[in-house]
Amino acid sequence: MIQKRVIKNIDNISDEIKEAIREKYPDGWQNVVMRINKADQSFFHAITVETEDTSYMIKVNVKVDSIEELERLENQDDDDGHDDDDDTIAGGEEDIKDMDEDD
Repeated sequence: MIQKRVIKNIDNISDEIKEAIREKYPDGWQNVVMRINKADQSFFHAITVETEDTSYMIKVNVKVDSIEELERLENQDDDDGHDDDDDTIAGGEEDIKDMDEDD
C-alpha cells in the first residue's frame, strides 16, 4: 500500500500524530531536524513521522542564534555566573507536552 505524503505545521497536528512523534522520538527531536530547501530559495525545518497510512513531514520552529545573540548570552553568563544558554533548536518532547496542555 502506498502511503499518503502530507506536510503539516507542528502547531496543527492531531493527537494521533503527537503520539507518533512521542513514540519515534522519546528523547525529543532536537537532533534530527532537517532543513528542507524549496524551489523559491526559501526553506523550512522539519521532522518526519509515519502513521499506518500516512507519511508526515512536520514543519517545526527553529531558533537560529545570531552572533549578537551569542555575544549577549556570553556577557550575561559572565555577569551572573549562571549558564543561561538556550537550545539552538526549539522544540522536542516539551513542546508537544505544552501543546497538549493548550487543548
